Amino acid sequence: MKGYMYILECSDGSYYTGSTKYLDLRLAQHQAGEGSNHTKKRLPVKLLYFEEFQRIDEAFYREKQIQGWSRKKKEALINGFTEELKKLAECMNESHCKNVPFDSAQGTPFDLTQETPVSGG
Repeated sequence: MKGYMYILECSDGSYYTGSTKYLDLRLAQHQAGEGSNHTKKRLPVKLLYFEEFQRIDEAFYREKQIQGWSRKKKEALINGFTEELKKLAECMNESHCKNVPFDSAQGTPFDLTQETPVSGG
């Protein structure tokens, strides 16, 4: 079964990233206030971007990946700015990158002693 990852813009300008098997139905649910708590408090919402996948688990994985991104990185994706997206994916602090392992999927450095993302990273 196909799946979709999508990004909505809420009435307060915030972004919501989700995944679903049925994009049109899920968008209608969000607009009716039957979606997530985040969107129900920020209606109306507008679909800005989506990707289609062969399986829902792939869409869910992509949702979780993008949820960890900065607003600037999400906007680069939404607007199709591939080069800017690549730059935003690079570590901007050279000394930090050399010393701390980096999880590119989550965009956060790892503490090797705990194998968890470092807070504030």
